[in-house]
Amino acid sequence: MARFATAASTLSAALGLVLGLQFASASADEMKKDEMKSTAMAEKMEKCYGVNAAGKNDCAGGANSCAGQSTKARDPKAFVLLPAGACSKIAGGKTTAS
Repeated sequence: MARFATAASTLSAALGLVLGLQFASASADEMKKDEMKSTAMAEKMEKCYGVNAAGKNDCAGGANSCAGQSTKARDPKAFVLLPAGACSKIAGGKTTAS
């Protein structure tokens, strides 16, 4: 009986390792695809100055050093990332800091 339990335990562990390795490989492939997709999306984004809400800016604008630190809305030195071409469609939006 002890042999049966040991064999079943060993077989179960081996099967678990095989399935785990397959999952890890598939997960790594998905991560690579996500990285490629986010890089492609980043290439199609542009900084749009003067359209932010207070505390809703993206990094490094005006008197602050990073995201979410803007103290006033529509700050001409704070930007948000928008899809390329969208900034020109927003009233007050500029692609360069004022």
